Amino acid sequence: MKALITGATGFVGQHLVRKIPEAVITGRSIEKLKKVFGEREAKKWDGSGNVEPSFFDGVDTVYNLAGESIFNGRWNAVKKERIRASRIEGTRRLVDIISQAENRPATLICSSAVGYYGSRGDEVLTEHSAAGDDFLANVCRDWEKEALRAEEYGVRVVLIRTGVVLGVDGGALAKMLLPFEFGVGGRLGSGRQYMSWIHIDDLIGIMLYARVNVNLRGPINAVAPNPVTNSEFTRTLAKSLHRPAILPAPGIVLKIALGEFANALLGSQRVTPEVLQQADYTYIFPELKAALSDLV
Repeated sequence: MKALITGATGFVGQHLVRKIPEAVITGRSIEKLKKVFGEREAKKWDGSGNVEPSFFDGVDTVYNLAGESIFNGRWNAVKKERIRASRIEGTRRLVDIISQAENRPATLICSSAVGYYGSRGDEVLTEHSAAGDDFLANVCRDWEKEALRAEEYGVRVVLIRTGVVLGVDGGALAKMLLPFEFGVGGRLGSGRQYMSWIHIDDLIGIMLYARVNVNLRGPINAVAPNPVTNSEFTRTLAKSLHRPAILPAPGIVLKIALGEFANALLGSQRVTPEVLQQADYTYIFPELKAALSDLV
């Protein structure tokens, strides 16, 4: 049996594809998929729901990673609608296809994010904590709701609530590195807000673990067991790069420069991976210092 991956050309998707040689990759353009991955089995998926009836033939697990990047571009009304539609409507159509398929996958593993919880200060958040009520929290809540509809058709659904993913070839860390390398990095806002992070290798490990561990279902906090404040994160990153961390970015400046997206950077989420710890998942990088040393 095979896995099928939507959003295969994204940062996380490319790492996951490398770990699943038999995976069927999907995207808007077959040509782009072949350019990135070579002669892998590829199918077109643009989120429209217009696919062949055999889309899931031979597939036991679907990884739904597709979605508009939250990092690129200012959050105006058009950008926010693309963020919502690419996740919520795309997942709705994917589950609709599953409902109509003659050969349904056994498992749907769907991306989500710790943005589900909103900004909660020092409160310790587990998978049982309530959703927040800001833009990203509402997107994650509705996104997960669409994915969970697959349970009506006998599909096990796992929701991967991802923290700040650390990798040098994409995600948040790649955007942080440049100012630190030039010695002008620093904390964001007060620096007291919590960052729940995860090394890219652990995120992929969790996704693979969710495929084979059939007892896992519902939300999983894909974060390391030791969240840190933004101040601690920036100090550790600076030390890993042998650079100073002396130029903080005031919250008001971030809000002027980035608009509503600044709220995502300044929000505080102290998230713990309760489900993974109970399931005995073994982290490769449970501590930030080792994770950053490995990457930079």
